[in-house]
Amino acid sequence: MPAKLQIKLVKSTIGCKPNHRRTVKALGLRRINAVVEKEATPAVLGMVRTVSYLLDVKEIG
Repeated sequence: MPAKLQIKLVKSTIGCKPNHRRTVKALGLRRINAVVEKEATPAVLGMVRTVSYLLDVKEIG
């Protein structure tokens, strides 16, 4: 069973590349300080790596 990640948007997407904005939206983050929990699958890890400069990521459980 993959570990879970707690992903928090800590920086605005204003001024980011359109692809990065779509990635943040695909993760389910809508506004600053929004938090989602996702399983650490290769697809999610790739998205997190792409926009890591906007996120705060913690591993839970």
